[in-house]
Amino acid sequence: MSGLRIGWALCGSFCTLTAVTAEMAKTVAAGHEVYPVFSAPMCTVNTRFGTAERWRVEISDLCGRSPLTTLTEVEPLGPKDMLDVLVVAPCTGSTLAKLAAGDSSTAVTLAVKSHLRRERPVVLAVSTNDALAGSFPAIAALKNRKHYYFVPMRQDAPAEKPNSLVADFSRIGDTVAAALQGKQLQPLFI
Repeated sequence: MSGLRIGWALCGSFCTLTAVTAEMAKTVAAGHEVYPVFSAPMCTVNTRFGTAERWRVEISDLCGRSPLTTLTEVEPLGPKDMLDVLVVAPCTGSTLAKLAAGDSSTAVTLAVKSHLRRERPVVLAVSTNDALAGSFPAIAALKNRKHYYFVPMRQDAPAEKPNSLVADFSRIGDTVAAALQGKQLQPLFI
């Protein structure tokens, strides 16, 4: 499968960006068009994992286009039928909560809302320290909604962070392929 138009929204789980961009590079190398979308923290926050400018430049170069960062830029995704699938990777607890509540006040959540207008799949690759606590209701709510698919996830450091889950980012491509057929990869939790 090649030639898909894939939206790829990145949220502020900065410690996972290297793994996520490696999967994004595989997606581009497989012949898919990738349209990056950045959350506000991706645009402004500098961390020990890299500066906002570094990630903007790296992802722009990788995808051959600048990230969409504003509500105005992402709103046309659905009405103009721009994407076949939208991946949110990494997907933070804050974004999960906003999606579950129907909040479309950020570039990422409005991109999802706009894309869902066409009833096309949204693939969520969770990365949050409170997935098995405060974010779990949002995961459960979205799991029960049409057109949402989860990349299989696992605890990343159960002894140090007992409520944390992180997606197996290497399974993004498999999850996208399954989602395009209306199927959830199993097991959801690994």
